[in-house]
Amino acid sequence: MTILMCEIAVVLAIAFATYNFQTIKQMEEGNEEMAEIASAIRVGATAFMVHEYKILFAIAGILAVLLCAFISTSSGIAFVIGVTMSAAAGWIGMKIATYTNVRVANEARITKTISSTVRVALKGSSVMGLCVAAFSLLGLIIVYGIFGNQLDTLENVKNWAGFTFVPFIMTLSSYALGCSVVAIFARVGGGIYTKAADMGADLVGKTEEDIPEDDPRNPATIADNVGDNVGDIGGTGSDLLESNVGGIVSAMLIGIYIVINGAVASGEVSIEIIRTMCMYPLGVASLGLIACVISLILVLSKEMSKNPYKDLNRATFISATLTAVLTAVYTNYMFASIDCATLGFKYGVMSPWISASIGVISGILIGRISEYYTSYDYEPTRQIAFASREGAGINITEGISVGMKSCLITFVLLAIAFMTAEMCAGIYGVAISAVGMLSFVATTVSVDAYGPISDNAGGIAEMAHLHPQVREITDKLDSVGNTTAAMGKGFAIGSAAFAALSLMVCYMYSYKPFGEAISINVLNPMVIVGLLLGTALPFYFSGMLIKSVSVAAGGMVDEVRRQFREIAGLREGKVKPDYKRCIEISSSAALREMKAPALLAVLVPVGSGFLFGPDFVAGLLIGAIVSAIALAIFSSNTGGAWDNAKKFIEAGGVEGEWKGSLAHHAAVVGDTVGDPFKDTSGPSLNILVKIMSTISLIMVCMFAQMHLFG
Repeated sequence: MTILMCEIAVVLAIAFATYNFQTIKQMEEGNEEMAEIASAIRVGATAFMVHEYKILFAIAGILAVLLCAFISTSSGIAFVIGVTMSAAAGWIGMKIATYTNVRVANEARITKTISSTVRVALKGSSVMGLCVAAFSLLGLIIVYGIFGNQLDTLENVKNWAGFTFVPFIMTLSSYALGCSVVAIFARVGGGIYTKAADMGADLVGKTEEDIPEDDPRNPATIADNVGDNVGDIGGTGSDLLESNVGGIVSAMLIGIYIVINGAVASGEVSIEIIRTMCMYPLGVASLGLIACVISLILVLSKEMSKNPYKDLNRATFISATLTAVLTAVYTNYMFASIDCATLGFKYGVMSPWISASIGVISGILIGRISEYYTSYDYEPTRQIAFASREGAGINITEGISVGMKSCLITFVLLAIAFMTAEMCAGIYGVAISAVGMLSFVATTVSVDAYGPISDNAGGIAEMAHLHPQVREITDKLDSVGNTTAAMGKGFAIGSAAFAALSLMVCYMYSYKPFGEAISINVLNPMVIVGLLLGTALPFYFSGMLIKSVSVAAGGMVDEVRRQFREIAGLREGKVKPDYKRCIEISSSAALREMKAPALLAVLVPVGSGFLFGPDFVAGLLIGAIVSAIALAIFSSNTGGAWDNAKKFIEAGGVEGEWKGSLAHHAAVVGDTVGDPFKDTSGPSLNILVKIMSTISLIMVCMFAQMHLFG
């Protein structure tokens, strides 16, 4: 039944996404100048992602061969399936965004209303949201259909060199690894591209030349708009698909391990219970997808309000509520005939449902915390805006303070959610919480992607010299989009914490023989040293990304300055700038700089395991998970707050200040500093900890036999 339910959910989601895609394409692009600008953005985004995917697929091909040679053929094949699903989600997201942006601008131009413009933006962004959720499930269905028979017997499960070898667990983990590899390249590459262009455009255009954002005289504007599509759309698509897969797979793996270890202790093995525990996360995710389809249909079919935030919240609320109701019925069906006490379920049949609901609720609350610290409707961001009157230094200081303080309450909430989920259904409950948190990921991604599409629409409106009222509408949508994007990052961070912890527990199960209690000796020097290195690693990783953005942005700044200096008539608007050169600078910098950080995530745990063994890697994972989650929260919330503080000044929120004032210039500097935090390093940290956990789980068999020291 669960597989059938997944298939129905996938078909419904892809059908609705296809309908929305075609509906968007059939809409008018607007006047000739708008169509020309949109075409340039589309061509630039496509060219970059083609080059990015060539590098990605070459590296993925090498990894697939290594998995086939040293782990199993099924692992290599599952890895390729994961790469395919994640790459497809990012590609489709980029494509629909480059078609929707100009149509959003045209809708605002024709109707002059927020409500109809929001509908077009959400309809376009829903294509990516639906595809992210559908493709993550489609890949799992394919993997299970091909290799599910590995669960039919436990004869292949064995103790080998002191670790537990379960073929299907390695296969599932490899599928998740494939999704993670694409996600980290897409996030890092796209993030470097978009922030290099954005920073170059802002630092010269706004602060030096004192021209509006997206002014057509600015040579970096097209590159900036291309970056929104390859980074904030394409990168986000692969990122959230990876998050969804990571949550589902971690819960499936924990379920298998719990039953196997219990079977060894009791002497009884039940394939039926193993399948139930394995299938349940898939069922929750598929019901969540069905709920999202219903929710998006309901929201898009009704008249939108003049408040975009209200409409987007309604979509999220309907999706979450429907998911909770449907999952309750499904949970009772799945576990009604099973002795739940033997599985560690404290509250009977409904224990997994309670854990999933905890994930849903905590995900929404984490999103609300992110909203509080990043929206200019609330005091923290307003304080940054008012501090800007004292200059850029005070703006930056205030922003760092806000970001740091935002970590505590988020961690408290994560701790409460972790403890309550564990009380309900043990570590399986913790993993199911991650599934619950992202069960309505289709709506979450739709709401997230709507922001960059609106931002692109505003850029097209400015460059095509449309009526100022059009830009006012798109700016309103973009401002709401910044807040919803911060909320989406909150969901991703929360789910990453639960999924990474669950994968780490799977790692511990793997390198302990059957029936042994899993534990880590914190007095073991190898564990302590690994923990220290793991704690520092996310900071070094973030430093690499921020440095890469800085180098790329420096090249962009030099080029924009050169064009203003050397091209006669550019400053007066008599001639067009050389947009193509700026696109080339961002592309080459992103493709050059993305390789080292992405490879670091793979090579550090593998190299550490070979050198120092599984205990060292266990400490490495613990340190990296805790450090990365805190740093991701800080980076995302700080960057989001700086961005919206600038927008608060632009909206007239600070009396006596306006676009071009000294306070606004200070806020632009703060926003520029925050760009690589919120859109490059912050989101990439989620992927870092999951890719480290997943590859460590896959390679633990090698670590147990081949480590040289310790």
